[in-house]
Amino acid sequence: MSETTKIAIFKGKEIRKIIYKSEWWFSVVDVVEALTGTDRPRKYWNDLKKKLIKEGYAEVSEKIGQLKLEAPDGRLRKTDCANTETIFRIIQTIPSPKAEPFKRWLAKVGYERIQEIEDPELATKRTRALYKAKGYSDDWIEKRMRGIQVREQLTNEWKNREVGGDKEYAILTAEISKATFGMTPSQYKKFKSLKRENLRDHMNDLELIFSMLGEASTTEITRHKNTKGFTQNKKAAIEGGAVSGNARRELERKSGKKVSTKQNYLTKPQNQKSLEVE
Repeated sequence: MSETTKIAIFKGKEIRKIIYKSEWWFSVVDVVEALTGTDRPRKYWNDLKKKLIKEGYAEVSEKIGQLKLEAPDGRLRKTDCANTETIFRIIQTIPSPKAEPFKRWLAKVGYERIQEIEDPELATKRTRALYKAKGYSDDWIEKRMRGIQVREQLTNEWKNREVGGDKEYAILTAEISKATFGMTPSQYKKFKSLKRENLRDHMNDLELIFSMLGEASTTEITRHKNTKGFTQNKKAAIEGGAVSGNARRELERKSGKKVSTKQNYLTKPQNQKSLEVE
C-alpha cells in the first residue's frame, strides 16, 4: 500500500489528502469545514453521518476509511477519509454556496493524480510551481526539491529493511532531527510557531541543508551496516543525525551564528499565496 500525505488548498482552507490505493483520499472533516465554515466540523460530520444512515445512504458511510493524517499537534492520527467519488456524494448533502466550486476543484485534483501516475515527473513540476507561486526563491526551491529526493531515498531504505510503517518512520525521523538540531520535529515546529504547517517548508537554506545531511548520512550508514529492523535502524538514525549535528555545531562555532532560527514564512506576504481553482 503506497501512501503519500500532502495538503491541498481550496479558497485558503487546507484539505489534507493522502494517496491510498493509487488515488487521492481526502479528510472529510476538512472538506466539511471548508464548505460550511463551522468551527465544529467534527460534530457537523458526526451528525451528518447519522443523518445519511437514517436516510438510507449507509453505503456512503461504509465507503469511509480511517487513514492516518497529520493532526494539528504534528502526530499521525486516524481520520475519516473518502475518495473523490464518495466526497462528491457527501458534498451533495451539504447546503453550501461553495459546493459547485469545490466540485470543480475536486475534479481537477483527482485528474491531476491520474496524470501523475502516467507521468511521475508531473508531480515534481507541480510541486515546483506551487512553491514558486508561494513566493519562494529558485535557490530555496532547488534545495527543497533535493531534500524531498533525499528523504525518499531514506524511507525506501527503511521500507526494505523491515521498519514498520509511519509510526516507526516518525520515531526514526525524530531521532535524526534531535541529533541534528537538538529538537524533535514537533519541538522544532513549536520553536518556529508552526501548527499544521510543514516544518521543512519553513526552513531556511542552512536548515534544509543540515536536514538533508542528517538523512543522507543515515542512508549511507544504513546501507554500509546493512541494518535490519527498527532497533538497528534507530541506532543508524542517531549516528546519521550526529554527523549532521557535529557539522552544525562546528559551523556555529566558526560563524558565531545559530543555524536553527525562529524565522518562518508565515509572516511574509509573498509566501502566503496559494493555488486555488475558482
